[in-house]
Amino acid sequence: MAHQSSDLTTSLTRQGQLNMAGDSRALYLKLFSGEMFKGFQHNAIARDLVMKRTLKNGKSLQFIYTGHTTAEFHTPGNSILGNSDGAPPVAEKTITCDDLLISSAFVYELDETLAHYELRGEISKKIGYALAQKYDRLIFRAIAKGARQGSPVKKANNTFEEPGGTQIRVGASSSNATAAYDAASLVDAFYDAAAALDEKGVSSQGRVAVLNPRQYYSLINSVSSGVITSGLINRDAQGTALQSGQGVAEIAGIKIYKSMNIPFFGNYGTKYGTAGTANPGITDPGNKGNFVGETLEDGRASVTGINNNYGNATDFANSCGLIFQKEAAGVVEAIGPQVQVTSGDVSVVYQGDVILGRLAMGADFLNPAACVELIAGAATGSTGNAAFGTSYPANG
Repeated sequence: MAHQSSDLTTSLTRQGQLNMAGDSRALYLKLFSGEMFKGFQHNAIARDLVMKRTLKNGKSLQFIYTGHTTAEFHTPGNSILGNSDGAPPVAEKTITCDDLLISSAFVYELDETLAHYELRGEISKKIGYALAQKYDRLIFRAIAKGARQGSPVKKANNTFEEPGGTQIRVGASSSNATAAYDAASLVDAFYDAAAALDEKGVSSQGRVAVLNPRQYYSLINSVSSGVITSGLINRDAQGTALQSGQGVAEIAGIKIYKSMNIPFFGNYGTKYGTAGTANPGITDPGNKGNFVGETLEDGRASVTGINNNYGNATDFANSCGLIFQKEAAGVVEAIGPQVQVTSGDVSVVYQGDVILGRLAMGADFLNPAACVELIAGAATGSTGNAAFGTSYPANG
């Protein structure tokens, strides 16, 4: 019996070994990478909706603006040395990379052994979700910022004044925040936004909107049931596809997405409480945890790790949706989503592994004319949410 047991041990195939030698779990670590990337890609929607650039060998990336120029008639005999007004004016925008963004977890080897489910894959997805959530939140805040800015391109005595961002109030009343969920008011706001983008010379290609989930469902429910009789609304799908929130409904050529990561009345995605001037009046469903209706954190350069201005929580007191075109914002990535796992002596000493997801990025608005912020309820100032206190002029 002893001899048979010895032979069985020698011939036993360990599925986690590399070429039947060494660590019996070496190959199991590979699962994490795919799970982390899957979790990130399935939850980050903003990455593909704006201008994304890779940052190498530097801390920031420069984007160049070029303003308008004029056409003029030539006078016979005069030399042609450029327009008399010296147009087009040129300006720059620099987006700086923020500090390294990480999400990590320690997996104790004994816990992994005793668990009846695949522990690393589950943890990896949550790490991917966390990175995607932060990624989207920073980009959406940058777009809201752009909607409150004039154009960075300014030239004295220039024939053209370059257009800036746009704020559109949802509903007619300045004191009724519940209009943020009114489907008919949202449709009107979409057409108003489309007209503003057309008037400011923004391309119709790549126009999208991102709404709170309750706004999205209110909108598609009213459209599907025929409650909204005015306006042309395109639907590319029905049933579950329409309810997924992945841009299957269009209004005025604007594809609609839903996200819990947009600034919404000073919170992310949803705000609960009694209806009023600064609250759309959604009843708290209870047992929502800490990640539903989460309050915005401050995001200026004075906050550790942040090198761009993403605004403070109070800057978004009346925000209730974003409509924008691809040129609205830019994101620079010095390190794309990556995964690192400890091994070797470190794993032996701690009897487990640290699983780390990381990325390094920064975001800011690019073309304010391509940014539209929806607002509702009472607001600071005459037009809506207060500006971010930059040196840019008022909206053109």
